[in-house]
Amino acid sequence: MNDNETEQIPEEGKKRSFKLSAEGLRFLIGYLKPYRGKFTLAMVALLFSSLSGLAFPGLTGALIDAVQNPGTGILGNLDNLALFFLGILIAQSGFSFIRTYVLQEVSERSLADLRGDLYSHIVNLQLDFFHRNRVGDLTSRLGTDITAIQTTMTTTLSELIRQTIILLGGISLVIYTSPRLTLVILGALPLVVAMAVGFGRVIRKSSKRVQDLYAELNTIAEETFQAITVVKAFTAELRERKRFGAKLDGIIEVSLKVARARAAFIAFVVFLLFGGVVGVIWYGGTLVQSGELTIGELTSFVLYAAFVGGAMGSFADLYGGLQRALGSAERIRDILDEKPEPSELESAAQVDDYRGEIRFSDVSFSYPTRPDAKVLDNTSFTIPPGTSLAVVGPSGSGKTTLTNLLLRFYPPENGSISIDGNNSLAIPLNRFREMIAIVPQEVILFGGTIRENILYGKPGASESEVIEAANAANALEFIESFTDGFETIVGERGIQLSGGQRQRIAIARAILRNPKVLILDEATSALDTESERLVQEALQRVMRNRTTMVIAHRLSTVRNVDQVAVLQKGKIVELGGYDELISHNGLFARMIAMQRDGEIGEFG
Repeated sequence: MNDNETEQIPEEGKKRSFKLSAEGLRFLIGYLKPYRGKFTLAMVALLFSSLSGLAFPGLTGALIDAVQNPGTGILGNLDNLALFFLGILIAQSGFSFIRTYVLQEVSERSLADLRGDLYSHIVNLQLDFFHRNRVGDLTSRLGTDITAIQTTMTTTLSELIRQTIILLGGISLVIYTSPRLTLVILGALPLVVAMAVGFGRVIRKSSKRVQDLYAELNTIAEETFQAITVVKAFTAELRERKRFGAKLDGIIEVSLKVARARAAFIAFVVFLLFGGVVGVIWYGGTLVQSGELTIGELTSFVLYAAFVGGAMGSFADLYGGLQRALGSAERIRDILDEKPEPSELESAAQVDDYRGEIRFSDVSFSYPTRPDAKVLDNTSFTIPPGTSLAVVGPSGSGKTTLTNLLLRFYPPENGSISIDGNNSLAIPLNRFREMIAIVPQEVILFGGTIRENILYGKPGASESEVIEAANAANALEFIESFTDGFETIVGERGIQLSGGQRQRIAIARAILRNPKVLILDEATSALDTESERLVQEALQRVMRNRTTMVIAHRLSTVRNVDQVAVLQKGKIVELGGYDELISHNGLFARMIAMQRDGEIGEFG
């Protein structure tokens, strides 16, 4: 790389950094707009609180002069000055209370809006987004990044404005008190400002990296805790500790880089601050000796100079805190810029108007993360209303992809999927999915009660509907055997229940939804014989008079379906009834024979 290229990269980085900071600041200010009245009140209180504080050095000098040379005016009397001092102190306390409380309220409400918007947006994102981002990263955005912004909006922002007022007011007052002494303390100001800006850039870049590392750390912890049985079974505790420790070491390394820059800057500011105080007292003393200043004026000047120096010294941390918040804001904006699933539109057709005929017409599809690997290739089939179709085939043939497309987790690349002759993409998404229920192979329950998990299929359903759904799913007996019945806590992901019990809760959830179309990702292969019998009975019950797609892994379970589709490398190679396909002696017949002979247990 030549010298010109070396010079260009930092310049482009600076422009982009400034642009991103400005956009991040506008983004945060946008969430303050609904509360601009209260925010303005907090800023007015902040202004008066800061100005009240600036009165103290002047009054202190006046008190000293009044002690040495009592005057006859209102402010020449020591008692009057003390009362005036007390009044300003009370006023400042009141303004500080208003500023702190109101700004906290504005911050809490605006950040609640931001957190709510972020969560709502993430929930509405397309499934591909969740395949590209790990859960730990997303929870870090909702937690760590929002907290960083909250700290800035409650503390850093107000302090930055307050110190700016003190700096500008202090400089004005020191100039008014003694222009000649002012030159002593202002000489180092440009250097301090330049260093603060450079330090802020380092902080912003490094803090964003730290936030990324913390997100990765959260992901490691979450994955380990969720898979703790696997970790222990494979005696991987030490490996996980090392993986977690390595990420912690990375965080420490980046954090110490920031700490070194911060320590160097603060040391420089402290040197200038105390050196400036010594210089001011020395030079001010000569002015007092020559009669150009009084002791009180010199005292006021020194206090004002301390105010100015303190404000200058605080900008490093405050500017760094602001940059950290802007880095977090950029990370949140990256998520908010992701395209959500289609928004809802009104439609004349209601769910009850559909019969449930499903048709795949020349559907082709590749996953966005693997665009070169065609999963479905001109796949076509029809499921008449109220009938069932089992999809079988080797692992990787595209069976799960069919359900993903039917649920509109992804749109097909080519071809179309229709219901009752209507293109599925033309139906509002929520309304379309209201027609469908799925009983997955790996049931995921929420950590609440059994009742809450069943009601997930139809919020607001009556008690009798819940009981009826549980009974139809062969779940009522084991639910009533628990001490707390329907109020039994299932634990995270339903860990307190057995596999068969979780499956029957999922079936009850689907029954309560009363869908037009049912998707069954066969879930009996990992169950014991009794649980399998109960689940199969419940499945047969829920399939009755309902359009059903069965993703079959155990071929013996598809004997009672109306049609069987054999999928191979994304194509339907056989389609017909169970006995019909057996008599053809094709791939399905060979798969049945292989499974019967024990060569393979089931097809993925």
